[in-house]
Amino acid sequence: MAEKKTIVVKQVGSPIRRDKVQRATLIGLGLNKMNKQRELIDTPEVRGMINKLPHLVRVVGE
Repeated sequence: MAEKKTIVVKQVGSPIRRDKVQRATLIGLGLNKMNKQRELIDTPEVRGMINKLPHLVRVVGE
């Protein structure tokens, strides 16, 4: 099997007073608390979710 490329995403903003869609996107990424990090498979879907929340998440490592 080919090794899948991963990225590390960190939540840097609070979901308080954000739209329900933005909160749901954070939960979809597996983030719900400040400074939490997740290692995710680098797919176009995940990249799209990250691009929807540039003010709440950062890509820490690739």
